[in-house]
Amino acid sequence: MDCGIVPMDKPTTLPSLDVLKGKAKALRRALHDGGTDVGHGQALELIAKTYGYRDWNTLHAAVGNRPRLDLRPGQRVAGEYLGQTFAGEVIGVVRQADERHKVTLAFDEPVDVITFESMSNFRSRVTCTVDAEGVTMERTSNGKPHMRLRLPSP
Repeated sequence: MDCGIVPMDKPTTLPSLDVLKGKAKALRRALHDGGTDVGHGQALELIAKTYGYRDWNTLHAAVGNRPRLDLRPGQRVAGEYLGQTFAGEVIGVVRQADERHKVTLAFDEPVDVITFESMSNFRSRVTCTVDAEGVTMERTSNGKPHMRLRLPSP
């Protein structure tokens, strides 16, 4: 099937698998709206070609083989810490084994880490260890991660 897709040079930074799959879904919808039905597998193959890869499996491997989290001092991040949203800056990073990062963050605004109405404990700086997705293994009593980072979109 020739849809007039011109492959671009292979980018040095690839979107996540979720973003790529979302692009395939959007492509399927757009093609359907234009009167052409394609399967999800075909859409994935077309997305791979637009990124300069010969097929979806090759693109999938390229995404899976890159470090998923690239934190640097001075980088802006946002997310949730102990159930509270925050924005802040990475002030320290130590890369550890198995794609983990010990990261120190300075919050733009102090975060109250106590949920009781009669008490408060504001933190303006925190250090924790996150996985390749920016999530801590440590969980609160309700099962949520202590921290979940979101990097701004490039």
